[in-house]
Amino acid sequence: MADPRSALTPDQARRRFRAGERRPTAGWCDGWTQANLIAVPESLAGDLKLFAERNPQACPVLDAGEPGATSTAIFNGDLRTDLPGYRVYREGRPVADLDEVVEHWRADLVPFLIGCSFTFEAALARAGVPVRHVELGVNVPMYRTSVACAPAGVLHGPLVVSMRPVPEALVATAIEVSGRYPRVHGAPVHVGDPAAIGIGDLSRPDFGDPIPVRPGEVPLFWACGVTPQQAVMASGVEYAIGHLPGHMAITDLRET
Repeated sequence: MADPRSALTPDQARRRFRAGERRPTAGWCDGWTQANLIAVPESLAGDLKLFAERNPQACPVLDAGEPGATSTAIFNGDLRTDLPGYRVYREGRPVADLDEVVEHWRADLVPFLIGCSFTFEAALARAGVPVRHVELGVNVPMYRTSVACAPAGVLHGPLVVSMRPVPEALVATAIEVSGRYPRVHGAPVHVGDPAAIGIGDLSRPDFGDPIPVRPGEVPLFWACGVTPQQAVMASGVEYAIGHLPGHMAITDLRET
């Protein structure tokens, strides 16, 4: 039986989050685009835009708002309340995980919405590719890698990836299907040995939940929109607000 959350509209999902529902958004709102949120002071917006341009697979910008904006052209809700979880940063350190950030949203913050790979998971499932974290009802595992992003201005940091185990016979299908969605990270950036990108232990993700890689399966790694939050930390950014990893902004943009 299909999860009824997959049939929700973006507005219905956002109203549930505004009312206090807190959970990762994988499997929600089939057919709609999900996005990572990162909001930085206006003085850093140019650096973040350039960082995204130089690292397009990790940071595909879907939309950005004016300073202080609480919505964008593709998000007809309130960016301060309508995500299921937020993380606040000061001087590059995460200082609070919150249900809403109304009192923390500054007039100089410029919000960026960056494509999320949750968007193409329904297409993977339709093609017969299992999506284990959705099956298990947990958050996708995410890892910092040893791959450095191209720096821009004051921003620098490592690439973050999400991992999905795929049966060996379906690896080519997973690559082809996800490759149709370049605005939400596209095809994997790495297939196979996690050590080759600096991941020592798949059972210990930096964000999200561990999931098993079963015999006959290959771990596939997609660039992840948590990468800008890693840049905020690595660069010691004075102030920023992001989504809690895996707890995305569900936009009014169709997946196509």
